[in-house]
Amino acid sequence: MAATSVFMATPVARLTTTPSSSTRNINFAVVKCMSQPSPDASKTPAAPTPPPMNTPPPPPPAPKVSTKFSDVLAFGGPAPERINGRLAMIGFVSAMAVELSNGQDVFAQISHGGVPAFVATSLVLSVASLVPLFKGVRAESKSSGLMTSDAELWNGRAAMLGLVALAFTEYVTGSPLV
Repeated sequence: MAATSVFMATPVARLTTTPSSSTRNINFAVVKCMSQPSPDASKTPAAPTPPPMNTPPPPPPAPKVSTKFSDVLAFGGPAPERINGRLAMIGFVSAMAVELSNGQDVFAQISHGGVPAFVATSLVLSVASLVPLFKGVRAESKSSGLMTSDAELWNGRAAMLGLVALAFTEYVTGSPLV
């Protein structure tokens, strides 16, 4: 036998009242069971104790991040939406800034030398976004507080819609928005 059990009764107060009298009777006992190791317990290996019943199971291990080119740039991969969102944020802000300063709509900006600037910005931003992804670092692992990866995705989605809406509105009206 690896351990011996000791039962101990401790008197504890219990409150009982009767409707006709104001006297209170207090008496009951709590029984505790304590285990004490026996001298030969050190010779027997201890069995692992199971976790308590109310603890949640441990979280599953994080999946391995793929750094293959086809996985990073896949349709559901981490790169396409993030890169397009970043480009749309830069494009929307720069299109509005040029429109406010020069009064040119988006189509005039593109036709008057905007294509080389767009291509250069796209290349630099794409490479800067892909390098960490090919090293196995994800934006989700580095985000906390106010500037989260989810906030970046939602801002990128809003910028994509805003840039398309800006171009569509200017095409339909035939004039700059601002």
